[in-house]
Amino acid sequence: MSYTAIVITISDRSFKGVRKDSSGPALCEMLKENNFEIIGTKLIPDDPDDIKNTLIWACDTAKADLVLTTGGTGFGTRDNTPEATKAVIEKECPGIPEAMRAESFKITPYACLSRETAGIRKQSLIINCPGSEKAAKENFGAVIKAVIHGLAMVHNIDHENLKMG
Repeated sequence: MSYTAIVITISDRSFKGVRKDSSGPALCEMLKENNFEIIGTKLIPDDPDDIKNTLIWACDTAKADLVLTTGGTGFGTRDNTPEATKAVIEKECPGIPEAMRAESFKITPYACLSRETAGIRKQSLIINCPGSEKAAKENFGAVIKAVIHGLAMVHNIDHENLKMG
């Protein structure tokens, strides 16, 4: 089964052209390697309303199976991604960011400072990833197999017979 995905980079600096976005394209590459169809990418500033509106568009209008965000998960005053995500999801999925942080903690003691969240809105799974390319790849890589299984559950596909290999 192939799923659709949208990747949203949330960064004031990348939005203004001050810094090149490398985490968004890296996540797109990982998704393609795992048979996801990328149906959209967006680059938006760290504005709570922009984040909420873009997430709602990705889930309700574009109807992406998976929406990955990258950026805005730290301690900065403009890091608003988890709060905006929590404002639009219908079901929280705490195990996904817990697993991401646990795996990341094996690499860096600073993993506990990341504030990612994940949840379901309608038939879409939203997952926040860190803004750095390295951390985004490590975090999403830690959960991608479980995410594919979870998407089957969201879409009521016979997940009992899916191979997690």
